[in-house]
Amino acid sequence: MDTKVVVIDREKPEAADIALLNEAAQVLQSGGLVAFPTETVYGLGANGLDDEAARKIYAAKGRPSDNPLILHISAVEELTPLVRAVPETARKLMDAFWPGPLTMIFEKSGIVPDSTTGGLDTVAVRMPSDPIASRLIALAGIPVAAPSANLSGRPSPTTAQHVVEDMSGRIEMILDGGPVGIGVESTIVDVTGPVPMLLRPGAVTMEMLRDVAGEVSVDPAVAGPVAADVKPKAPGMKYRHYAPKAELVLVEDGGDIGEAAGTDGVRRIEKAAEKADGGHASGAGRAVIDTINRLTEERLAEGHRVGILCTDETKACYPAGIVRSVGLRTSQETIARSLFAVLREFDSLGVDYIYSESFARDHLGQAIMNRLTKAAGYRVIRCGEER
Repeated sequence: MDTKVVVIDREKPEAADIALLNEAAQVLQSGGLVAFPTETVYGLGANGLDDEAARKIYAAKGRPSDNPLILHISAVEELTPLVRAVPETARKLMDAFWPGPLTMIFEKSGIVPDSTTGGLDTVAVRMPSDPIASRLIALAGIPVAAPSANLSGRPSPTTAQHVVEDMSGRIEMILDGGPVGIGVESTIVDVTGPVPMLLRPGAVTMEMLRDVAGEVSVDPAVAGPVAADVKPKAPGMKYRHYAPKAELVLVEDGGDIGEAAGTDGVRRIEKAAEKADGGHASGAGRAVIDTINRLTEERLAEGHRVGILCTDETKACYPAGIVRSVGLRTSQETIARSLFAVLREFDSLGVDYIYSESFARDHLGQAIMNRLTKAAGYRVIRCGEER
């Protein structure tokens, strides 16, 4: 299959862009697959009400068939035919965060096929704010099932080139709208019970959810692996996700970043942290830096290629290995935006091991650490002791 890649102007589409969007909409209507940008990551779209089209997504990604898909809509009124009821809490969340990076789980209606929901009696729905995604869905006139447009298990795509790497020859069309804005997948909240439950953290943070909905519980899968016999309620809960080809290990201690500033060469780390939060920046203390350097030296001595994932504040602390910063520890948005691209870069560089600093788990950091922990297969070293 030849995959057509076309560039679309996200902000000011010309007549040619609209014609290409119409072409893409026709591909979706006819049961084909189109990758397109959203504000979170690139999605792999198909007609969410077409059983066979949904199955094509699983085949293209190599995705387990019990891993449910998310339906994307372009207007609130498009939700009603897809669900049995819209709880009051869901309406509050919709008013606050739609369009945007929030997915909600509802009891599904009879028109949604089991292939879209992974056999569940619930359906995940969101309304993206990205103008290309919104226009495409509206032109197609159907709810668009769209998981991330990557091979199953790999880091999610945040540029069209990432999609080309994984999906060229597997799908009909890729819409290139440039880099995405957020960089991690949408927040997922189950609103079918009396208390909303967070199933996957994202840019709509727990703090934001509680400001609107009050009490919000957290599914255990957010922090740890799901048992093999459990059907996942939402994407990203059960299977290995976001993972580079190398063995990724997280190193954490939650110490004071100022403690790592024992030499002049590291002093600016302390200054940057003091500016942001009084000298504290969880996850990049001296113990973390020393442990990563020790492990890097050991692996290099064995003849392996080693990648180090860190931030601008600490990159000068690592004298060996292939060092890549994901952004500023004082700006979680920069880390989220760069995370998957850096993991993919390590793949292209052929590293065997990646050692990553850890990050604070509040606000957007909860989503960052959720993705990193899953990408690492829950391999975490705390203060030099693996667990």
